[in-house]
Parts: sequence; C-alpha cells; structure tokens
Amino acid sequence: MPQASLDDISQAQKERLFHVDFKLRFLGAINRNNLVTRFGIKQAAATRDIALYKELAPTNLHYDTKAKTYFQTGKFKPLFKYSGSQALIAISKGLGDEVVNTRTSLIDAEAPTQFKTPNLDVLAEVTKAIYQKKALKIEYRSLSSGLTKREIVPFALIDNGIRWYVRAYDRKRERFTDFIINRIAKPKQLKPEVPSNQNKEADIQWSRIVEMQIVPHPNLKHPETIEMEYGMEAGVIDIKVRAAVTGYVLRRWNVDCSEQHTLNSPEIHLWLKNTQTLYGVDNLTIAPGYTTPKD
Repeated sequence: MPQASLDDISQAQKERLFHVDFKLRFLGAINRNNLVTRFGIKQAAATRDIALYKELAPTNLHYDTKAKTYFQTGKFKPLFKYSGSQALIAISKGLGDEVVNTRTSLIDAEAPTQFKTPNLDVLAEVTKAIYQKKALKIEYRSLSSGLTKREIVPFALIDNGIRWYVRAYDRKRERFTDFIINRIAKPKQLKPEVPSNQNKEADIQWSRIVEMQIVPHPNLKHPETIEMEYGMEAGVIDIKVRAAVTGYVLRRWNVDCSEQHTLNSPEIHLWLKNTQTLYGVDNLTIAPGYTTPKD
C-alpha cells in the first residue's frame, strides 16, 4: 500500500491534521476529544485522523495509555509550515486553522507588524511549558545583566504591540516579571512540579484588575474628534486591564498619565483621568508622564 501524502488528502481532513500538528508543537499534546470538540466529528473519525497523522509523521507522537493522550516526541518535526505571526495569532486568539486554506484576502490590507517575530522553536518550548504547567531552564539576555542562565515558570504570553513577552516567575530574582521571548535561548523543560507560590495564582500583579477612566486630552482644541474616534460615551472610556500589563496599554495608546495632564506633543490625544488607580502597579516606568506620588 503506498504511503499517504498531504497532496492526496481533502481540505477538511488537512485542516484537522493541521490542528493535530499545531497542538503537538505548541502544547505538546493532543487527544481525540480535542478533534471531536473542535470539528464536530465522531470519535471514530478522530481516531482515523490521528492514525493518518501518525502514518505521515510516525516519529512525531507517542500514546500514553494512562493519560489517553498523544504526546510530542523528542524527534518531532512539524508537518505543516506557517509563519511566526500566524502561530502567534493562533496561540493568542484561538485562530490559525485557516493557515492550510488557499484563499486570499478579499481586499488589499496592510497592518504594522513586529520587527521580528519569536523563533518558533523557542516559542513552542515556552507554550508547552505554559500548557503543561512546567518550569523552564533558559539562557536570557538583558540590557542590565547581559547573558545569564535562569529558571522560570511561564504562564501567559503578552503582546504589547511591538514585541512578545512571556509572563513568568523568575527563580533567580524570586519574583514575577516579563521576559522578551526574542531574548530567550536554549529553553529546556524541567520535570519537577511547580510550587504553588510560583504559579499564576500567586502573581498579585496578574490577578489585580486596574480600572481606568481615559478621556480626551484637555489640551485638545476639538476633544469631540477623539470622543468619536474612540467611541467614548459621555466623553470617557472605562477600561479594565491586569496590573501586569497596564504600562504596556498606556504606552501603546500614548495616554498622558501625569496628574495635571502636562504632556503636550502631537501624539498625545488621551489623558488618564483617575491617575490614583495606578497606585501599586509595578510596570509604570514606560507609562507616558507617570511619576511616583509623593508621600
């Protein structure tokens, strides 16, 4: 019997095989229920899909009878090709299956992109550790310390519009912080269980929700223009974000965070009306105009 080929497989089944391949690479695991839930197929059909995937890529997965789950092997090589931006959209937005589709966009459209998307092999190790709740041993380059070896416990990805970070517990500094994924090298998963004080639930900055009231900047001649652009109601936008990402949001939107709205430059269209809400937020060094309140 001739070996199966992707070229001979229907588009619908190809999408399901892509789903298997993607989850194995970035989560490290897949089971039949994942396919049943995602595509609305029967268990028998899911079994056939996984069997076909194993025929196409026999060294990519192995079955754990106790967990009733297929896990990625150390010899895994992705069956499908996709760009870093496609992978990040799939991971962060729950999309990506259309990668195997050949349709083009209906109209021309352009959007700003990051200068460099993360290395997919590094990203895959990070996302597997997040999914499987494991720690990672990494090499990391920072502007302050240069190259160092770290052990981190990652639990979430963050996109600040310019680059991608991973939120993690840093065992070296014994605190939660953000790591730029493009500065991570040689990630290796550690097997021991993660202590409860190093997981997501222990990160106060991640759990805390900051409520911000953002209004047109008082220096604007026609604030109603900004009210319309941002869809404000009664001249204000009420947004809620995690304390851990507050600085990124304020910087991306160029929100003046000074108490007396003192910033005056062409790109500043917004002002944070309730600046007191930022008390106790950690990552405010990048928030435009913010200064630590005096006692």
